[in-house]
Amino acid sequence: MIRIKNVTFRQLQVFESIARTGSFTAAADELCLTQPTVSIQIKKLTESVTVPLFDHVGKKLQLTEAGKTLLDCCLTISNELARFEMTVANMKGIKQGTLRLTGVTTTEYFAPRILGAFAQKYPGINVVLNVTNRASVLEQLNNNADDLYIIGGLPPEDLNLHITPFLANPLVIIAPLNHPLMKKRKIPLKDIVNEPLVMREPETGTSMIFQKLLHDHGLNMVSRMVLGSNEAVKQAVIGGLGLSVLSRHAVVHEIVNRELVLLDVVGFPINHQWHIVYPSGKELSVVAHAFFNYLLDEGKQIAEAHLYGDFSLPSPIKNT
Repeated sequence: MIRIKNVTFRQLQVFESIARTGSFTAAADELCLTQPTVSIQIKKLTESVTVPLFDHVGKKLQLTEAGKTLLDCCLTISNELARFEMTVANMKGIKQGTLRLTGVTTTEYFAPRILGAFAQKYPGINVVLNVTNRASVLEQLNNNADDLYIIGGLPPEDLNLHITPFLANPLVIIAPLNHPLMKKRKIPLKDIVNEPLVMREPETGTSMIFQKLLHDHGLNMVSRMVLGSNEAVKQAVIGGLGLSVLSRHAVVHEIVNRELVLLDVVGFPINHQWHIVYPSGKELSVVAHAFFNYLLDEGKQIAEAHLYGDFSLPSPIKNT
């Protein structure tokens, strides 16, 4: 018989941390506990529910079916407590609590600027920003693990989501300084695919959009190199390993500092949007509502100022 009355909130907190971080050690660090303490809490929790919550597969921990069900319960409890906390804060006329955001990797080039100004306006709100690849963002979104999600392009149509575009996400073709194509105008796309290309993984939004563009024009791409981060791609291009396609947000610094140039290619920039996303039917917390509204107004202006204003990019034709 499950002795649910013996389960404590601390045990559930420890279990949720292990399930999310993937290890007892990481959970101990996150919760500022010793690893023996974490082990004891999970042992007591397992004794109360009477079935294993984790399977050890090699060096990895995996949730059992009971563990997955309990994790859903933990997330529900956590969300309800957070909503209660923020509702009480709202009754007092203040905004406080925790905002959890997950965004694709390029988010790191503009989100911190927005969040910094947001935190100054609402000092009582703690912000947790998780930056990861597109597949992980969609997994987090499917599990409703965070308050809001930032993605480029559109998510899969089979997900029932509330989707709001909030910021331009132009994709550009970058080249190393003094590349032979940098002074040419209206470069045909076929000339680009004949150059060595350094790209992100095929499942990233940028790569998928570029591949679709090539397919629509009856062209094929052969990457010289596939790299797992925007920073690695930029350094490879700066080093002369080839051309690449990235979000303009990701290359502002390098263009201003004349480490990279933009090429004037027919069909570019590809004009896409950043979207703020959450599951349809999800009731946003007071804090999430505050950030959502802020993002569409002041936050958008901050990001656009960085992209087009004080850090406006020089024309690739004028680079010498």
